[in-house]
Amino acid sequence: MKIEINELKFNSEGLIPAVVVDDNSGDVLMVAYMNEESLKISLEKKLTCFWSRSRKELWLKGETSGNYQQIKKILTDCDRDTLLIFVKPDGPACHLGNYSCFVDEVMPDENEHEKFTLCGLMELIKGRKTEKVEGSYTSYLFEKGLDKILKKIGEESSEVIIAAKNDRKETIYEISDLIYHMLVLMAEMNIEIKDVIKELASRHVIDKKVKQEKMTS
Repeated sequence: MKIEINELKFNSEGLIPAVVVDDNSGDVLMVAYMNEESLKISLEKKLTCFWSRSRKELWLKGETSGNYQQIKKILTDCDRDTLLIFVKPDGPACHLGNYSCFVDEVMPDENEHEKFTLCGLMELIKGRKTEKVEGSYTSYLFEKGLDKILKKIGEESSEVIIAAKNDRKETIYEISDLIYHMLVLMAEMNIEIKDVIKELASRHVIDKKVKQEKMTS
């Protein structure tokens, strides 16, 4: 349901908290405050604009740093006293240069080591590039360079094809090998996972437009 600005509940200072989220990853990037004017600017420019409680002035995120936050959508909660803003960040959200303002642990996750994410694997691979580890296969690939990495991708691609003709479990194993080597290539070429997601998302939009055109023609 579409909500108008006058339906939102600003506090006694005329402010409403805004939780900023990465539209691709879903990560919380920062929490700031908006007043009615900054919200109107945000809606008009489709860039986050906040009210600085310390400086008592409006601030367009990224105006000095270049780390703009392009707004994709804005939601409010059931009480209409908090905003959830989904953005495409052009750079770090934190003034300390971190991707997110939320990096320091108050209560660490005891099972963090048991969790696996593709982004976590990518960070590990990038770490093996910047700081070589003796005996590490990943570090070995980076030492050998692009040609070696590409050769391995070619080999793994062939193995996926062969496995797919024989066995599902074997195919999963070989696909995992291929994805790993693809991530190594991405790290070598400074390509982020979000870059690939962005490309896939753009194709998805195009695909929807094509379908709509077909339906109306």
